[in-house]
Amino acid sequence: MKKQSLNLSSFLIIFFFLISACSSIPKNTADGCSIFSERYLWYKYAKKTELKWGTPIYLQLAIIKKESDFDWLAKPERQKIFKVIPYKRPSSSFGYSQAVKGTWKQYKQETNNPLATRVRFKDSVDFIGWYTNKTKKINKISLNDSYRQYLNYYLGWKSYKNYKNNQKAILLAKKVQQQSDKYRLQLKKCQKKLNKNKYIIF
Repeated sequence: MKKQSLNLSSFLIIFFFLISACSSIPKNTADGCSIFSERYLWYKYAKKTELKWGTPIYLQLAIIKKESDFDWLAKPERQKIFKVIPYKRPSSSFGYSQAVKGTWKQYKQETNNPLATRVRFKDSVDFIGWYTNKTKKINKISLNDSYRQYLNYYLGWKSYKNYKNNQKAILLAKKVQQQSDKYRLQLKKCQKKLNKNKYIIF
């Protein structure tokens, strides 16, 4: 009995360690090479998304940087009554990609991926690939156009048409474009090295 209890405790400790290690926020989220040096499997997932959907890795990272800063449990801050009393959250956004429940449900149905979860990086980048690819088809936005891709991501495909009336969205999209350009230049320096390790599975 003691042996079984010990084995269970050991398993739980190892499981908790693995979850913590895979879910912790990278030390330098502003540097693509630094992110992937800490989380090499993340590179494999991002690369797979790029090959599958055509969405550049630097755009995937830029969207996640803006949405959650790589915090797997990120949620919108609660609204406050009288600026003091915590109230409900403004949306159901959650996880790396900050996808809302309705859009996440649509993603799972269209990709036949019922077990996808917003707290898993692999699923989050695949969601971003799916979303940006639909943006390309619906609003004819190039996957290399980080600025307009993020406007669609932030506002939605229908509301994007009136984006010029939303100064906040424009400001955020410019920041994503700038961060996307930074990631692109950074990854040029380390991507060859990252691609050399072909023996880690997806």
